[in-house]
Amino acid sequence: AAPQRPARAPDVFLERRELDLILNLYSFMVARGEWRDYAIGHDQDSCCFAVFRRAADQPLYRIVKAPKLAKKQGAYAIIGLGGRILKRGKSLAQCLRFFDRQRFQVV
Repeated sequence: AAPQRPARAPDVFLERRELDLILNLYSFMVARGEWRDYAIGHDQDSCCFAVFRRAADQPLYRIVKAPKLAKKQGAYAIIGLGGRILKRGKSLAQCLRFFDRQRFQVV
């Protein structure tokens, strides 16, 4: 008999409610002309929604969900260029407030 492999943990995905919050922000920023493209990636430990100014650029921001960090630093993080953590929190809505100051800046 072949040895049994340990069960692989399922990949982390964004839930519908989380994706709705992110896409609402994304559509607002696209309408302002600040964001133009996005990408979604996932693995066993985290899920990432990356936003770009141009498709060929590095992501301006990455919105990351890492459930294993929920009890420590919070499951959600906003990561900027260069990998700097700009905001971390236990709820996605709390983290997305980081962009509120950008939404309401007078141009």
